[in-house]
Amino acid sequence: MSELINNSQKRKELLKQMILRLHAGEDQELVRTQLSTLLKSIPYDEVVEVEQELINEGLPAEEVLKFCDVHTSVLEGHIDHSNASPIPAGHPVDLFQQENREIEKYVALTNKVLDEIGNLPVSQDGSVYSVRALAYLNALQDVDKHYRRKENLLFPFLEKKGITGPPTVMWGKQDEIRKFLKEAQLSLNQNRNASIGELISKSLPIIRTALKSLEDMILKEEEILFPMTMKELTEKEWFEIYQQTPEIGFCLIDPVSEWKPNLEDSEISSTATGSEDGIIRLPSGSFSTAELTALLNTLPIDITFIDNQDKVKFFSQGEHRIFDRNRAILGRDVRMCHPPQSVHIVDKILEDFKSGKETSAPFWIQMGGKFIYINYFPLKDNNGNYLGTFEFSQDLTELRALEGEQRLLSYGGPKA
Repeated sequence: MSELINNSQKRKELLKQMILRLHAGEDQELVRTQLSTLLKSIPYDEVVEVEQELINEGLPAEEVLKFCDVHTSVLEGHIDHSNASPIPAGHPVDLFQQENREIEKYVALTNKVLDEIGNLPVSQDGSVYSVRALAYLNALQDVDKHYRRKENLLFPFLEKKGITGPPTVMWGKQDEIRKFLKEAQLSLNQNRNASIGELISKSLPIIRTALKSLEDMILKEEEILFPMTMKELTEKEWFEIYQQTPEIGFCLIDPVSEWKPNLEDSEISSTATGSEDGIIRLPSGSFSTAELTALLNTLPIDITFIDNQDKVKFFSQGEHRIFDRNRAILGRDVRMCHPPQSVHIVDKILEDFKSGKETSAPFWIQMGGKFIYINYFPLKDNNGNYLGTFEFSQDLTELRALEGEQRLLSYGGPKA
């Protein structure tokens, strides 16, 4: 038996048969017990190879997708990572794992609210608990960026290497999770003013399903996908992923570590500036990236840009920001950056800007003893095509207090 256990091909055949038995409907606890007896552990790459072989042999990817959670659950605790590569700080996989820790945190917070709901009298008003759960589900929608980076940056490299099965299966599971999260949020929105009993019957089951699916995906990533990709992709391929990551954005984190790949300087030439020589050329002049960054961060206003797909694409990082921003919002739908009760206002502004009905949307508020002016403008190209929406915020407190004139040089005037 030990010869069988130590033989890779025999081990994979045994795992394949166990997966097929699960797909045929055999009790998963029985299969788990037999797996524990026959296979104390199996290398992560062999799990990937078995999934790929099953699909190559004709098992539909949809069928693998259907039972993916089952056989991953059965394998939990039996996957060997002893040969896995270490992950440097700031590496794309390190960022994925940091995001997973944040996802787990919000899943736990949501589950805590659901547990509290389950312990309350069914006739009690549940609106306070609905608002809390909605806030956490709103944050968890950010997982879309985590999944899009896998789908659009990571999976293409695997497919080039002939590894098509696991990405196909995982992409399908991610679409399921997106669906579950949207259904959970919709259900809770519809029942936000309901009683505890109505929340328990109408909303909690779908929310639990969404949360469990998020946890299952983290298991699949960290037990199988990430160790496998660390082995398969080259340093240069990872650096391509690293360079393009900010275009999609980060999920619930603002990275603090910069990853420096072990490459020649010629291979690390950044493409993030938008031109080969590092100069951004505009109709009325040009900037280096450093100059443009300094200019935008020195302006006495806060800037945020939402693109024509309603995703947050840029924000300035001045020394005295009025509203907190971090890179976790990049690539996020702008609606997810606002509380649920104000989303209809965001929708109205975007609708009127895209249609050409309006050209600005000003607001002013009192905040912490300061007078804050906020305005939104649609951006359009020379042909009138909508490019996105530009938001700026400015502290006008000192400017509103000005009187008389100042014609002589003085460095003590208002900052804006």
